Amino acid sequence: MPYGQGVRIVHISDCYLPRLGGIEVQLRSLALQQWAAGHDVTILTATPGHAGVHSGLDEVDGIGVYRIAAQIPGEIPIHPRGGRLITDTLHRLQHEGAIDVVHVHSGVVSPFAWQGIRAATRLRLPTLVTVHCVWGPGAQPAYRLANGITHWSKWGAQLATVSEMAAARIRPVVRPDDVLVLPNGIDPSLWRIDPTPPAPDKLRVVAVTRLAPRKRPLPLVKVIAAASRQLAPDVRLSAVVIGDGPQLSSARKAAAGIDVDFVGRLDRDGIKSVFARSDVFLQSSVRESFGLAALEARTAGLPVVARSQTGIREFVDSGIEGILAPDDAGLARALVDLGRDPRLLASMSAHNRSTPPAQNWPEVLQLTALAYARASALMTSRA
Repeated sequence: MPYGQGVRIVHISDCYLPRLGGIEVQLRSLALQQWAAGHDVTILTATPGHAGVHSGLDEVDGIGVYRIAAQIPGEIPIHPRGGRLITDTLHRLQHEGAIDVVHVHSGVVSPFAWQGIRAATRLRLPTLVTVHCVWGPGAQPAYRLANGITHWSKWGAQLATVSEMAAARIRPVVRPDDVLVLPNGIDPSLWRIDPTPPAPDKLRVVAVTRLAPRKRPLPLVKVIAAASRQLAPDVRLSAVVIGDGPQLSSARKAAAGIDVDFVGRLDRDGIKSVFARSDVFLQSSVRESFGLAALEARTAGLPVVARSQTGIREFVDSGIEGILAPDDAGLARALVDLGRDPRLLASMSAHNRSTPPAQNWPEVLQLTALAYARASALMTSRA
């Protein structure tokens, strides 16, 4: 099967719409792009649908979604019989001739995705596994002890991550050439804005993040506060933080005395509206496998200030698309430099507006097709 046309694709993910998160949003975009390109797309998930749909075929955006969800308090995306039910569903679709490749989307701990990998490889289906997260220091030994990712490769699953940084955390567990890089994608046309001209005595900062410990919202506020103090009184710094999460109250308390507006979760149009009246995008997390919000901001024309240890370095060359810093003090210094140097800020903004990122959907779809072909070849070699 040529993987550039009419491919029958089954995606497997612990979480999917109506639940919203990084993997869910990116998977939805990928599925819609593949469907628009003429492929047949189906999704298997452990997430319940609207109106309490826990099992059977659902539909989202015109795409078939098989729900294999247990009725567990908190709607945790696990199912005690997930492996059997995934196998039965894949076998039925396989019998109907509806599968050319299975694409599994995994985080650090994704039991439903892991069950999907085992089911797909047992059925000898070409299987691509995209790991969307960054492994922490304990992940490599944990995977070795659990015989997890090393078995995926032995079973015939092709591994991929969303950035070179994320791939570097996995390659020590498997052979280095066993891990592909398959970035997230973006449609630049959806992120064009009509920016409000900057003022020389102001610096308007925006952040889009989940307000949870892993994303480091409290250090984010500290960075904003440090930059605000250093810029005063010549430049007034203001910030808008888009997002919600368990540390919202703590972040608001930490921001007392500085100009930070927490506006909650916004849709794309709401985010673009804030981007249009902002000068720079700030990202404080260090365990960022890719940084889709940063890519969206960069595509809209905002210089990106972020930590250098993240996947954001895949699309931000420090000094061109933004500034990457080794630590939080460096993030504050970067904001100060941009606040004091309007020409530097303007040159980065002009570059970002005029130069689309390489992670656009045509390029990502081509890379995905090549990854599917490699998954097929790998499964064939295991036969």
